[in-house]
Amino acid sequence: MPPIIHADGATKWFAQKVPQSGLAGAFRNFLSPVTRDVKAVDGISFAIQAGEAVGYLGPNGAGKSTMIKMLTGVLVPTAGSVSVLGRVPHVERIANARDIGVVFGQRSQLWWDLPLFESFELHRRIYRVEKARFDQVRAELIEMLQIGPFLERPVRQLSLGQRMRGEIAMTLLHEPKILFLDEPTIGLDVVAKDVVRKLLARINRERGTTIILTTHDLRDIEEICPRLIMVDDGKLLFDGPLANLNATFGARKKLTLEFATEPGTVTLAGAEPAGGEGVIRTFLLADGKRSLVEIITALKSDAELVDVHLHEPDIEEVIRTYYQSREAVSLPVPSLAAKRVG
Repeated sequence: MPPIIHADGATKWFAQKVPQSGLAGAFRNFLSPVTRDVKAVDGISFAIQAGEAVGYLGPNGAGKSTMIKMLTGVLVPTAGSVSVLGRVPHVERIANARDIGVVFGQRSQLWWDLPLFESFELHRRIYRVEKARFDQVRAELIEMLQIGPFLERPVRQLSLGQRMRGEIAMTLLHEPKILFLDEPTIGLDVVAKDVVRKLLARINRERGTTIILTTHDLRDIEEICPRLIMVDDGKLLFDGPLANLNATFGARKKLTLEFATEPGTVTLAGAEPAGGEGVIRTFLLADGKRSLVEIITALKSDAELVDVHLHEPDIEEVIRTYYQSREAVSLPVPSLAAKRVG
């Protein structure tokens, strides 16, 4: 089966003006501006099958939103190509829009002065959704997202969490085949985040909706997306199951030992001391090849061991390990080629 979303060497350059100081500089900038080319997306390729839930992860400026905008037809690739449902998004924007839903965490699609239910009705008419089906889907979303109590309230009076739940509900009213979510839980409280995560996991599981999710909240990824695409400086770093991320970027397991009395110096073969005080000692394990029994057997201490805790690194630790190692070796960033235009 062909992929529902495909990127082949997708690249996007932006011409960014270089500011010049002083009155003379401002005059020169007006007559003959100097720009530099910034590569936001740099030759990225991937394929996503129908029904997948994929996390698209990277730091600020990594090109996440730019890729989403190319896939939704808002931006045109500078080089390479992207396709969604067999279409070129920027060429067939109207047809593409009917089959996708898009939520930008910092952009609203709701009508500010209208009650939430009237925004929903306008959405139905724009997408020409059959009334009976619309009413059924609307009722399901109201229940799942718990938005019934504020349906009749103007959008401007809603809290951020209420508004975001309304945004997601409206995006799903026409039952899109693909849902693009750019930072959908940004600024939400714990309760609102939980409601949104459960809803997204459910529509992916029960309706087979394909989900592409960009986020800085790694809990979103862990709870919704079995597959992760990771980018940095516009380049693809990782594409695969979330479970394989640790093997790729090498965050280490942490072993905590508790002794009955102060143990003094504790030596553990194949492990690096990582702190602890009193009766507690912590170690980072060198690799995952040795069993816990082998490691504990190699323990050298006169104090009695009373408890052992092995901590598996979570996704946040794995990502942090990668970025810390990146900063430590000072990897080069893409060069910015300045040029004068005009």
